[in-house]
Amino acid sequence: MAGGKLSARQKMINLMYLIFIAMLALNMSKEVLSAFGLMNEKLVESNEATTDRNEAFMAGLAEKVSEQPAKYQPLKAQADQIDVLSNDFNAYLADLKGKMTATVEDPQDYEVMDKGDFLDNYFFKGEKLKPEGQEFMDKINSYRDGVVAILRTNPDMSSIADDVEKKFSTDPVTNRDGNKIDWLSYHYRGFPLVASLTKMTQLQADVKTTESEVLSSMLAGKLKVEASLTNFDAIVVPDKTAFFSGENFTGTIILGKKDNTLQADKVVINGQELPKESMQAGKTVLDFPAGAVGEREITGEFQFKEGDSIISIPVKSTYAVVPKPNSATISADKMNVVYRGVANPMTISFAGVSDNNVSASAPGLSKASGTGKYVMNPGSGREVSINVSGTLPDGSKVSDRATFRIKDIPKPTGSISGQTGIVKLPRNSVEISTIGALLDDFDFELPIQVTSFKVKVPGQPSVNVSGTKLNSQAKNALRKARRGDQISIFDISAQIKGNSSYKLKGVSPVIVELTN
Repeated sequence: MAGGKLSARQKMINLMYLIFIAMLALNMSKEVLSAFGLMNEKLVESNEATTDRNEAFMAGLAEKVSEQPAKYQPLKAQADQIDVLSNDFNAYLADLKGKMTATVEDPQDYEVMDKGDFLDNYFFKGEKLKPEGQEFMDKINSYRDGVVAILRTNPDMSSIADDVEKKFSTDPVTNRDGNKIDWLSYHYRGFPLVASLTKMTQLQADVKTTESEVLSSMLAGKLKVEASLTNFDAIVVPDKTAFFSGENFTGTIILGKKDNTLQADKVVINGQELPKESMQAGKTVLDFPAGAVGEREITGEFQFKEGDSIISIPVKSTYAVVPKPNSATISADKMNVVYRGVANPMTISFAGVSDNNVSASAPGLSKASGTGKYVMNPGSGREVSINVSGTLPDGSKVSDRATFRIKDIPKPTGSISGQTGIVKLPRNSVEISTIGALLDDFDFELPIQVTSFKVKVPGQPSVNVSGTKLNSQAKNALRKARRGDQISIFDISAQIKGNSSYKLKGVSPVIVELTN
């Protein structure tokens, strides 16, 4: 460019071009360094948010342990082990990053972090590792192997264990020339300080994300086990309390969930607190004298600690001590209360009295097909009394009555694709998903129809939607969300199919965390 045949002026112009190109290259390098610095800052912010979520999860788990230790203590023990490993490795990385940034005057001036001298001298001595370099490798390996060992004890965690092994692998790396290079040299030898600093922060992000995924999966696994059909028992409920020779046994079989770890803090029956040994394997054993002839009541309560409150579950029942049939058996087929807005099936009979000699009356009560079958559609009020009379074989009359509590249909829970609470879904799944409303732990199959809802994307105004799927405006807002953003679906309006006159309670919202 500056050959001898050129004039002095042309040589000067060419030299200025060279200097200009060098300056451009220098500015480009500074821009790259600044970009690494900005990426590091974003990772630090994300790590702080993940730390807060993990701490909240551990606090909630500790509260569950205090309420039901037998159920949640094993889960808490594993979570504590993961937490200790994560905190130890994260503290080591934070200390190492502090040593790295101590080599520059301003830790926020990323444009001066263009040298790789610190880690080259800190980790390596020639082609060999210094003790500090070996310590770094040992810390990664110790964290990886410790977490994997815990996860391998649970078959449901195998995919996360595989991901941890891959994410924190320190095996030699094959470069583009096909040569194998030691992991530490490949990732940290000769890199600018700001690039290595960002990699350290990314390692911290991987640690915190791993802990978050493990804790979430542990809880999801516990809920899956809780919902398993293996935790249900078949319970036989006779249509009446006594059968006589020559009669057919009639009754129903219902499924009841069992929990061998659940134990009440106190059980009081007929004014007496039961001893602790009466509560065993998730059930309470009753054993007391039946009493004199006549109808007897069993009243009391179960007390459970939930958070800072004591939850009381009342116990109220009756039984008959009889030399002959003289007491009615009145039971709800599905529950011990009746619900407003629902056709409640009931079985009503008198022990020893045929169905055609039994009559029952109450506001909203009507006869249904089948022996002893009735349907209750309660109206206003908080209680309803059912009066029953029967004619015994000798022509004498007997009568009885029972009072049932009337409850409203419980508050529905919002859902997306059949999932409730905080749901993790990819963006395209959210766009096509159906918004619904579910009645959790409600014994009736009650079809609920969503009519409208609102969608809130972080940084975007709320969008009103009619129907059960996102409209174009909501989809446009969704496309502006980023991975990890939580999309709120709230103000869900719903009604009972075929009974729009009944006003349901407000539907609880559902949160969607975007996975991409």
